[in-house]
Amino acid sequence: MRLLYQAWRDNDLQAFAIALGIAVAVMIVLALARFIVRRVLAAVARRTDMVLDDIGARVVAGTKLWLLVPVALNAGSSALELPARLETILSALALLGLVLQAGLWATHFISSWLETKTRARESTDGDTLTALSLLGFSARVVVWAVVLLVALDQMGFNITALVAGLGVGGVAVALAVQNILGDLFASLSIVLDKPFVVGDFIVVDSLRGTVERVGVKTTRLRSLDGELLVFSNADLLKSRIRNFKRMNDRRIAFTVGVTYETPPEKLSRIPLVLRAAVEASTRTRFDRAHFKEFGDSALVFEVVYFVLDPDFNTYMDIQQEINFAILEEFLRDGIAIAYPTRTLHVVGAPAAA
Repeated sequence: MRLLYQAWRDNDLQAFAIALGIAVAVMIVLALARFIVRRVLAAVARRTDMVLDDIGARVVAGTKLWLLVPVALNAGSSALELPARLETILSALALLGLVLQAGLWATHFISSWLETKTRARESTDGDTLTALSLLGFSARVVVWAVVLLVALDQMGFNITALVAGLGVGGVAVALAVQNILGDLFASLSIVLDKPFVVGDFIVVDSLRGTVERVGVKTTRLRSLDGELLVFSNADLLKSRIRNFKRMNDRRIAFTVGVTYETPPEKLSRIPLVLRAAVEASTRTRFDRAHFKEFGDSALVFEVVYFVLDPDFNTYMDIQQEINFAILEEFLRDGIAIAYPTRTLHVVGAPAAA
């Protein structure tokens, strides 16, 4: 009260009128600026498909004029003779209002950005929404922690000791829950880097299954046998993951063995028969077919081709068709498919003396 009385005594009514006029003019300018910028961004957002203008319109809409009142009062105080301490208080209040408004802008930006991301993922990757929500919550906590520290600093508190204490406490908490934090950051890595998504068929070491859910701490797979496989996110990212859903095509190599009694002229036709069997399907791309080696009980031919669809059932259907075609052609040409055999040559016993 003493500071206000001193300010009243040191200034006349004309000075107070000028200060009030400046403060009102600043508030009118700020209100008009918010209105114009908001209308312009809203008009641009309606005409374009860009995301940034939509987010900008929402951020501007989050402007609170009552937080800018201290800014207007500080501007109006320039026309008055005020005690140094009162000027310091008005400046601190103006900066505090700006910091709080910046915190609101940052919060609206984070919420709007996450809303656009979650809206795009709702129909295709809904299980990552929890991780995105957690990411947004963490970002908002960081923003308001910074706002709180700046506010305390403007109010005259020594935040150096507070920051040091928070640092020591944060280290202690991090050591206590390091496994949980490791899984948490691993889940964020999975969401952002996308080594796999829900619905992908993956192999982790000797375990394999379809991804059903990517959670904050664990990822769940449904195996081919039906059981539920649960992996810690941190352990999962440390493993070597094979994602079969991301295959563009599937490379297949198989062998066919025929008997040693097969005549050479029929042997020379076998690569052509194998190629024709593969190329009969429109969903394959032939690579090669060769007489590979002399096996223990068969002459071995190797075939390599690509299935143009990564689906495993599709591959098995095509392989079945190829096998039937090869068998029919071999039977037609009188080529015998070999199987493990062993021939014994018995030497006659020597005559008795």
